Amino acid sequence: MIGLYILGAVLLFGAFKFLRGVHLIRKAKRLEAEIGVLNAGTEAIKAGQEAEKAAAVVALGFVAEEDLDTENPAPVPAERTAVLEAARSGDWEAAAAYIEAAGQDWHERMERVRPLAEAAAEDDAWLLAWRAARPTDPTAALVDADTAIMVAWNVRGGQSGSRTTQEQFRLFRELLLKAQEAAHAAQRLADPADPTPYIVEQPIGQGLGYSHEQYRELWDQVVKRDPKVLWSHIAGLQYWCRKWRGSHELALAFARESAAAGKPGDLLTLLPLIAYFEQETDEEDLAAETYFKEPEIVAAVDAALLDLAAAGDDHPGAARIRHILAYLLFWQDRDEQAVEQFRHIDGYIGALPWTYAGSPKRRYLYARDWAVGVTTPGL
Repeated sequence: MIGLYILGAVLLFGAFKFLRGVHLIRKAKRLEAEIGVLNAGTEAIKAGQEAEKAAAVVALGFVAEEDLDTENPAPVPAERTAVLEAARSGDWEAAAAYIEAAGQDWHERMERVRPLAEAAAEDDAWLLAWRAARPTDPTAALVDADTAIMVAWNVRGGQSGSRTTQEQFRLFRELLLKAQEAAHAAQRLADPADPTPYIVEQPIGQGLGYSHEQYRELWDQVVKRDPKVLWSHIAGLQYWCRKWRGSHELALAFARESAAAGKPGDLLTLLPLIAYFEQETDEEDLAAETYFKEPEIVAAVDAALLDLAAAGDDHPGAARIRHILAYLLFWQDRDEQAVEQFRHIDGYIGALPWTYAGSPKRRYLYARDWAVGVTTPGL
């Protein structure tokens, strides 16, 4: 009998614990739901405040998020748009004349070749017609080589190595080897003073993994023809970055050497800025809010500002240096100077540093709207 009492007590106690447990679980769920509601309310308030600030920034004359161009660093010249349309319709002669009009401005020559190569990578019928009509045309050969590179990179994609399949890597290498043949053919046809067929080979060396000695030989071919082509220096820096074939130390050394080789207005001071940005992006333990305030980086930004002032807006590299200056000035708490750069570039964010972000618009708007907010009373 006593055993039955004990058993009953145990069962009753167990039932009590079970019911209490259910009660506590339900209470916890209610609390969780209440917290969720509070968090949702907080998020809604935050989102509303951000929307108000964004609207206030747009009211000051800045471009709204939905209107930001993520493909181009600056407005596309009307002439370039017309030439691309003509080429796609089969008028290769318009493309040839457009590139030749750059003369011996080698950076501008590459600025004109690249968009046509991108177009040919999608549909090369007009380029094939050009090559058939003028098989020894050095400009056609140059566009052909750059198109082969664009095709290879399109196959590889823009993901990191860990997110790229072995099949992509295999095809990428095969296509780069064909591009290498095309680049060497363009070099044989080119004017001996023209560095652009060698500049075209630079991303091939980056992708195929030229040894440092082999890449330096290629670099010598470029600089002995023209040591100050901004396009070639930017391409060279990518090779020397740790994510490709070098290290942070080698990349920064190359960047400093490039900057030292230029005179005010050449915009080669862009190179150290890119090198610092690449290092901060690559190293997880570097905090942008402290790293970019280091004295040597502040000095590099100052040098770039002077360089830009000497170059003026007509320089084809002006937009690219303004983009990274805006970003670094923002992190250095030099908000008024940052806003000045944002006013020049606003609306077009297809450039480093925005393109390195998972959401280029988000990165851009965060920096721009913060700088505008700090420098605008009452915002």
